[in-house]
Amino acid sequence: MTLLRRSLLALCFLPLPALALPGFAEVKRDHTPSEAVLLARDGRPLHTLRLDKTVRRLPWTPLNEISPALVRAVIVSEDKRFMEHDGIDWRAAGKAAWSNFWGSRTRGASTLTMQLAGLLDEDGQRQGRRSIFAKISQSTAAVRLEGFWSKRQIIEAYLNLVPFRGELQGVGAMSRQLFGKWPHGLDERESALAAALLRSPNASPAVVARRACNLLREMARDSECEGLESFTQQALAGGLRATDAGTPQLAPHLARKLLEKPGQPIRSSLDADLQAFAREALRRHLGALRQQNVEDGAVVVLDNASGEILAWVGSSGDLSDAAEVDGVTALRQAGSTLKPFLYALAFETRTLTPASLLEDAPLTLDTGNGLYAPQNYEPHYQGWVSVRRALGGSLNVPAVRTVVRLGPEPFLRRLRAAGFASLKQEGDWYGFSLALGSADVSLLMLSNAYRSLANGGQWRPLRATPGKGDSPVPCRREGCAEVFTGLPHTAFAPTASFQVGDILADRNARAATFGLESWLATPYWAAAKTGTSKDMRDNWCAGFSRRYTVAVWVGNASGSPMHDVSGISGAAPVWREVMDWLQRGDPARGRAAVTSQPPAPPKGLVRQRIRFEPPREPARDEWFIAGTEQSVIRQAGGNALARIAYPTDGTILALDPDIPPNRQRIELKLSAPAGKGWQWQLDGRPLARADSTLRWLPQPGRHRLRLVDARGDVIDEAGFEVRSLRGKTRR
Repeated sequence: MTLLRRSLLALCFLPLPALALPGFAEVKRDHTPSEAVLLARDGRPLHTLRLDKTVRRLPWTPLNEISPALVRAVIVSEDKRFMEHDGIDWRAAGKAAWSNFWGSRTRGASTLTMQLAGLLDEDGQRQGRRSIFAKISQSTAAVRLEGFWSKRQIIEAYLNLVPFRGELQGVGAMSRQLFGKWPHGLDERESALAAALLRSPNASPAVVARRACNLLREMARDSECEGLESFTQQALAGGLRATDAGTPQLAPHLARKLLEKPGQPIRSSLDADLQAFAREALRRHLGALRQQNVEDGAVVVLDNASGEILAWVGSSGDLSDAAEVDGVTALRQAGSTLKPFLYALAFETRTLTPASLLEDAPLTLDTGNGLYAPQNYEPHYQGWVSVRRALGGSLNVPAVRTVVRLGPEPFLRRLRAAGFASLKQEGDWYGFSLALGSADVSLLMLSNAYRSLANGGQWRPLRATPGKGDSPVPCRREGCAEVFTGLPHTAFAPTASFQVGDILADRNARAATFGLESWLATPYWAAAKTGTSKDMRDNWCAGFSRRYTVAVWVGNASGSPMHDVSGISGAAPVWREVMDWLQRGDPARGRAAVTSQPPAPPKGLVRQRIRFEPPREPARDEWFIAGTEQSVIRQAGGNALARIAYPTDGTILALDPDIPPNRQRIELKLSAPAGKGWQWQLDGRPLARADSTLRWLPQPGRHRLRLVDARGDVIDEAGFEVRSLRGKTRR
């Protein structure tokens, strides 16, 4: 024994690199938690995400944050003379050697310092060293550690590195997962149970409870043994586990996109208070809509100037059956939220002005693949309306008439310029329904497109981190990454962007559809638009103030339809709450209140007083691009509600020679009752009165059908073709 001791002591004076022992500071520095942390812009933790699935390890716990009861229990259980020896307990080693010689079972002689040396020896852990040479090496390292580390450092490092049970490594993970508390709060019973795990981490609850009870008796705490076995079973089964990991889990979807390495802290651009408020506002409103088959939603808040994302709420959490689906980046039908970009294009190309009159009347279009008959959300029509009223009231038919004038392809190109990278097909593939949002877009794309309108038509990429340096790209897939990597460019003219924003902020423009008081009618300047997709599968509300853009999606990740929930009743209340919060500010956090004021008009716009003849709408002041202004807006002749419903323009009819001609007559149809004295004209010749039923016998050739009023003015017309098929071959 004396010879061995002298040999080990001699090894202690070898240079530190010869034994490859790290210093305490190095071990603490290299300690990597299994989780990464997403931080808010002010450094507050927002979300933790476990990335290392092989072990559960929390950040390093200093000794002064560990319960003294646990330190005492571990020393009593593992190394009673820890404070006295120099790394090797020679008395325990001699006793163990004597017992092993006679073949009796005894407690091992490994000190806490020796165990720590083993934990630091990664190669030895992988190879499972238990030979006499490995013990000598471990003993030598222990003596060496005692020479360079303090006792406090040794016990602190040991408790942070030692495995307790299963995947739990270190006192932090053990304490949170088994007892639902931080290490400083462990009592004597919990400390004894934890110390009992060290000798056999995966022992059964009964064995662990028995060892813990023996340890408690050794520490003169016999009374703590009562009920210990059931307590142990509950703890080891996770029944005492913390419901949270100490960090609010507020941004799971963005965390999964940004965090890539265990132990990695990333400071995001998110505002912690805003993120929490937006999440709670969404959950509260969705809870009120549960009876209408609504469970999912998402919220995005952007800083207009910097493009920094201030809130990213991807789902409703436990209210949803698909909480992992990120509603911020998922592609859904946009509904009416694309209409502002359609009218911005019409203004910019001078095809329309906000005062131009459009027909809100039944419409049927031949698309080549069948007839397309757009309908308004409300089952009625308003006749002739100005573009301001058509956009403010979100009327569908005027929007379709506008895209017919412009063409789907130019509109598609402009949508791509506005950042809708998910639109991969050609314009004809989407057709006229593109005006009503039949294309799939993400909430993230939509929010940045509205931000472009707020910024005078200038599109710029978004940022997920604060500052001006390079920002990580949260999503890599095509159609999403472009929101963060695209180059700044002009998507719309400043004049057209201003005109659209002015309409979307005008409560009078939307009054006929939504009323003067609605969720969109804010006491400060804000421009907003709602949208609802087919069968009420999605509804949206997107809008901006001078400083912020807020976009909300409400629906079901499964795609199932909601029951009587539109954009104004589903998404708009959440949008309004978040926008109000942004205006209020928070003096306690140094965030001053901000009252959004109307923007100043850009160069190239003129303000003109207008009136309508006949007076379909009240006289008002209107914004025009210079050169397009008018003072009197006249309505075209005719009844806007009655148009040719069949045959529509472009229809092709085929005659079957095997069917008697009288059985192939077609009925000429109107979309509404004809006015007094109206007539049908075919190829320039009177055909019949329009107020009576007419079943016309088709004649081969190209034809032009007109609907004329009593004065002979053309109300509507349609060109169609009748083709004669060859007779069938008979045998």
